[in-house]
Amino acid sequence: IYTPKDQKEPLPFVMHRTPYGNDSAIGRLNVYIRSLADQGYIFAFQDIRGKFKSEGTFVMQRPARALGDEKAIDEGTDTYDTIDWLLKNVPQNNGRVGMLGISYDGWTTIMGALEPHPALKAISPQASPSDMWLGDDFHHNGAFRLSYGFEYAAMMESGKDVQQFGFDRHDLYGWYLELGPLGNINEKYLKDKIPTWNDYVAHPDYDEFWKRQTMIPSIRSAKVPALNVAGWWDQEDFYGPVQIYNALEKFDSSKHNYLIVGPWNHGGWSRGTGESLGPIQFGGATSTYFRDQVQAPFFAYWLKDKGTLDLPEALTFEAGANQWRRWDS
Repeated sequence: IYTPKDQKEPLPFVMHRTPYGNDSAIGRLNVYIRSLADQGYIFAFQDIRGKFKSEGTFVMQRPARALGDEKAIDEGTDTYDTIDWLLKNVPQNNGRVGMLGISYDGWTTIMGALEPHPALKAISPQASPSDMWLGDDFHHNGAFRLSYGFEYAAMMESGKDVQQFGFDRHDLYGWYLELGPLGNINEKYLKDKIPTWNDYVAHPDYDEFWKRQTMIPSIRSAKVPALNVAGWWDQEDFYGPVQIYNALEKFDSSKHNYLIVGPWNHGGWSRGTGESLGPIQFGGATSTYFRDQVQAPFFAYWLKDKGTLDLPEALTFEAGANQWRRWDS
């Protein structure tokens, strides 16, 4: 928990929940949250259940609990309990909480809004996966992404920390060619110890396992204002944020569900200026614009009652013309 040294008034929380470890969070998120820090917030960074300094058992994208199952846990219930603790134990807070994050951390953000704590007043799920078989990360339209699936599962489930798989060479294409049948991954390397890899093996098709894993059917309201963010050239999660926006939109009677799509790769809006992607120039600092003119005003409006919220239903960047386009539907 980080509070401004010169805090003079009650401030809202900005919460970030991650499986990747928070010891380096400030350095890793420095550019991403600088505009927010300059405006004054209490930041709460949390290792999710079973990772790094948090106790319990880590389950990769633990599915949302069934409707009415009050005794079950998921990342949403852990979020609820965390918010409750923060409000009662951190002095000089104003009773409001915002959440944001990218990729897995974007997924924990939307999970926190399925059955939201009353104090959760704004969320920004960014590049969040929504369905790991239909369109995000491990499968794209059902096509299994072997190297990504294998290496990510091994990285996340070999211990409480994050451990890269120990390849014996730099030429990974050659390593996979020599691997032979995929059964050799468990036989030679993982020894049935990586739960997510075992799930891949047991569920190659779009069966009940994968249908249970997506949170989309669990989105039954749009109680919390949402800033959904995607990148046109996100190689991992373009499908997810669009589907989450669509699911929330069905319940958005208050008109506070927004979609932002910029000229970025995975999480590109959180680092650098966003003036280019490779050799392609965009005519301006698109990432800086998002952080300063979209993300910061969004949280200031909902968590501090400051400023005005000049957001259309959708704000998308048109490459080539190099202009932001505003859409009312």
